[in-house]
Amino acid sequence: MDAINNLIDGFGTALTPQHLLFAAIGVILGTAIGVLPGIGPAMAVALLLPVTYGLDPTAAFIMFAGIYYGGMFGGSTTSILLNTPGESAAVVAAIDGNPMARKGRGSQALAAAAIGHFVGGILGTIALVLLAPTVASLAVGIGAPDFFALMVLAFIAVTSVLGRSRIRGFASLLIGLTIGLVGLDEMTGQSRLTFGSLHLADGIDIVIVAVGLFAVGESLWVAAHLRGRPAEAIPVGRPWLSKADIRRTWKPWLRGPFIGFPMGAIPAGGAEIPTFLSYVTEKRLSKNHDEFGKGAIEGVAGPESTSSASAAGTLVSMLTLGLPTTAVAAVMLAAFQQYGIQPGPLLFERESELVWALIASLFVGLVLLLVVNLPLAPVWAKLLRIPRPYLYAGILFFASVGAYAVGGEVVDLLLLFVIGLIGFAMRRYGLPVLPAIIGVILGPSAEQQLRRALQLSDGDPAGLVNSPMAIVIYVIIAVLLAWPLLRKLRKPRDRQPVGTR
Repeated sequence: MDAINNLIDGFGTALTPQHLLFAAIGVILGTAIGVLPGIGPAMAVALLLPVTYGLDPTAAFIMFAGIYYGGMFGGSTTSILLNTPGESAAVVAAIDGNPMARKGRGSQALAAAAIGHFVGGILGTIALVLLAPTVASLAVGIGAPDFFALMVLAFIAVTSVLGRSRIRGFASLLIGLTIGLVGLDEMTGQSRLTFGSLHLADGIDIVIVAVGLFAVGESLWVAAHLRGRPAEAIPVGRPWLSKADIRRTWKPWLRGPFIGFPMGAIPAGGAEIPTFLSYVTEKRLSKNHDEFGKGAIEGVAGPESTSSASAAGTLVSMLTLGLPTTAVAAVMLAAFQQYGIQPGPLLFERESELVWALIASLFVGLVLLLVVNLPLAPVWAKLLRIPRPYLYAGILFFASVGAYAVGGEVVDLLLLFVIGLIGFAMRRYGLPVLPAIIGVILGPSAEQQLRRALQLSDGDPAGLVNSPMAIVIYVIIAVLLAWPLLRKLRKPRDRQPVGTR
């Protein structure tokens, strides 16, 4: 009951005219930027992060809730209409959404995606309300060895499921951990990787890192590979579903959260895995499985509902443990840190009003997303025709303004474009960006927890595994690391002829 009462108080804060306006602005801005080719919700949130600097924390995070869900819907719009997913979680929507659009059913695909986001987000956020306080109360008793083990699990899980190889994932993580080392050592006061620059003594602001790796890196990569042709226009009519469409989509909408929320709440790399699981599930359960890959509406409805519920699930670990497992959650964690707020077990006690207003605004943002974006689908489709040179020049301009606003120093602009070049090189060699962001954010905290654990055990490494929780987590990590090797060892046996056994 306490959670329900706190949520009602949160609605009292989120439903004020001023905060409703910020939520609406967030939904529109998030969708407008997320709908542009090559820009996913993480990049949309990173690009708009500096916009919230002048706002109080509550207004800023209410606006972020709108940007979060608006960017997700925008990414699926691009995926459906242009076959250009803004992020990996929107890849599945293109499998059937783009064939639907090419058959003249783009409006139905967009409607299935929008309502799927709404249903999955509502059910996922309800689960967040019910579970997050319990997880937070349990997490208060977690010690330094357990926290360090959790952070190592986040590192391993994210690097294991993203990218084309684990080596590239760990290389990306190493880049992030190195950037996170820049500045003064908190315990000894020694400078690390500052190269004698006083400006780097406080480290590199996470906003500059996020905007540089996402916005600048992506802009340089696209500019190096695309020409200035406008996108092919696909007509988008009235986004509405017939009774036959609803009969085919309501079950996938309801099944999605049961796959997406649990997978999002654990450190498993975000919505990529659950959306593919949802697609496979819907294909097996559908009577129209022959249409999958050719324009089955279930192939859009299920994965989009799953993706939205997974986004709510990631907020559980981010708010209660301070562990971001997706790029968007990592950028939102950076937003908390810019206001001097550290998500974790005590967040629900110290910043109760802010947290419950944020959770209530997730509901508000989802309703606004549905109300605003269904009629505006043809408008968003027209944004796709912006020539790429103008589009990415604008992104670089706003990224530069945002980075300069962080500290008002020219050095910040230089750092932005150096990190942007690193992001460009990572894309060139197939390194995923998310492990680097996770490394920058969690690296200093992991180092601090490691040192605390070793201090408590007088330097004995056995102190890192002195609790049942830490032991269980390290067993899970060992399974994650050993699973590909075990799978390779099993394949020759599986292929062995029966008569030779």
